Amino acid sequence: MTTVDGRAVAESGPSGSSAPPGSSPPGSSPGSGNHGRPAGTASRPSRAGRNLPAAIGVGILLGAVILVPLFTLRVIFVGVISAAMALGTHEVVRAIRLTQVRVPLLPLVAGAAAMPVVAYADGTTGLLLTLAGTIGVAALVRAFGPSTGLLRDVAGAAFVAGYIGFPAGFAALLTEPSDGRWRVVAFLGTVVASDVGGYTAGVLSGGRHKMAPTVSPGKSWEGFAGSAVTCVIVAGIVLAWPLEAEAWQGVLLGLAVACTATIGDLGESLLKRDIGIKDMSSLLPGHGGLMDRLDSLLCTAPVAWLLITSFLN
Repeated sequence: MTTVDGRAVAESGPSGSSAPPGSSPPGSSPGSGNHGRPAGTASRPSRAGRNLPAAIGVGILLGAVILVPLFTLRVIFVGVISAAMALGTHEVVRAIRLTQVRVPLLPLVAGAAAMPVVAYADGTTGLLLTLAGTIGVAALVRAFGPSTGLLRDVAGAAFVAGYIGFPAGFAALLTEPSDGRWRVVAFLGTVVASDVGGYTAGVLSGGRHKMAPTVSPGKSWEGFAGSAVTCVIVAGIVLAWPLEAEAWQGVLLGLAVACTATIGDLGESLLKRDIGIKDMSSLLPGHGGLMDRLDSLLCTAPVAWLLITSFLN
């Protein structure tokens, strides 16, 4: 393995001695991702490839950073989302540049930070306009560079803006109603349940039936089943109390989140495999980069907002 900008990069292909980029050890779950330990970490990983003490500690810290502002001052919570999107965009842009795709950093970071704030202040219309403006400014900045690969680079910029900042806007939209705090808890709690349930089921079962071995060899159908069960339980509890929704709505939300969280995790695994990296960065011990934690959340946010809003309004 070699290291590029703090990320481990495989030197050999699938037939070589290095593990395929983006792969996970057998037994990890769909919800848990393929977040192995960062290069240089000496701690011994768990059976599913994680440094569990570090992962649990970082997870508790991240939970506090999210929940304390959510239940005190929602504007600060939106600011936390914006800061996370800026950092996540920085990680993804640096990773994409390893493939020689020249996407402009500053407009994309600024746009990703702005989209949750604008969504919170002005709703879906403002969010769509900010997305369009971010892509437009990024394209304009890139147009002043070399003409070679211009369309490719603009497409890359549009992907980054739509992949990170735009879906985060829907997480901010969830906070708008008077019960918005609990709507966010329903969204976040169900995604976390997908991760925990999938991880547990994948480890206990050994993950023998692979879901997408060419994309992420550690993802198993046993893990997905665990994700679905825990998502349904958590979504059913949170929607029934304190949001007072119907039981079938909790079941529907749980099943939808199990699917979207898994798709988000697999999607980033595919992106990292194409780039040739294991993690987006080594920012979070036991997890990898920030985007290695946000992938499932970002893919789920628009669907969760749509379903929860439909159920409760």
